[in-house]
Amino acid sequence: MTPSAAAITHYENFPVASWLCPPRLRPAIAALYWFARTADDLADEGDAPAPQRLDDLAAFRADLLAAAAGQPASARWPQVFGPLAPVIVQFQLPVPLLDDLLKAFEQDVCKTRDAAGYADRAELLDYCSRSANPVGRLLLHLYGVHDEQALAQSDAICTALQLINFWQDLRQDIPRGRYYLPQDRCAALGVDPAGLDQTPKATILIAEQVHWTLGLMQQGAKLVHQVPGRAGWELRLVVQGGLRILDKIEALNFATVQHRPTLRKGDFAVMAWRALWM
Repeated sequence: MTPSAAAITHYENFPVASWLCPPRLRPAIAALYWFARTADDLADEGDAPAPQRLDDLAAFRADLLAAAAGQPASARWPQVFGPLAPVIVQFQLPVPLLDDLLKAFEQDVCKTRDAAGYADRAELLDYCSRSANPVGRLLLHLYGVHDEQALAQSDAICTALQLINFWQDLRQDIPRGRYYLPQDRCAALGVDPAGLDQTPKATILIAEQVHWTLGLMQQGAKLVHQVPGRAGWELRLVVQGGLRILDKIEALNFATVQHRPTLRKGDFAVMAWRALWM
């Protein structure tokens, strides 16, 4: 599988390096994808204990900094830093944004280790500022879009995509010790985030988060008119994909503790039609 094809199937926060992307940017987007994908795997895949995961992420960061400084990286991840090093130079990528992704993955490891959740929406937004928003900002950098309004809209879209992934995956995440529903709202509604059942109060809680997330996506959606050419059309499909998942969650009466909504072939026709009218 090529990097462009793999981007469709695995790392949920990264838009696809597809045929819609400008050809000159596809290698750069694929290199960024593999950086994020590999770091996410270090944080999340397999059965390594938390200290080993944190050590691996620290080594990964050292290779990032070496590549950014024009120095040789270690031999551990040549498939990542071989392509990424020239992309950093060619496009003058903001390395702190790449480092923010690593900080988010380290936070994932620590939260899972401690079976810790998020106190409120502000804490979730703070996490998304590192786990999701750098992706959009890196892509806008490649597309030559730098104004503050566009960056804020990108942040809203990327945060919404991250949150959609949380509300979509409750059925999988909770048994793995990952708790994303805001603890203050859990407490207010008398819901146990670690032992969540699809009670009426849990349904209210999930519906609140879905409606909040919808507002964030709508807040950022006008960005599609600022991203040029084919990339703008790709962004339209990314936004519509997120909105379609929210539609499906609502159609399930917000019962994502019991069911995980997914996109099917017919949904892509709906997404394409809606993308035309954005």
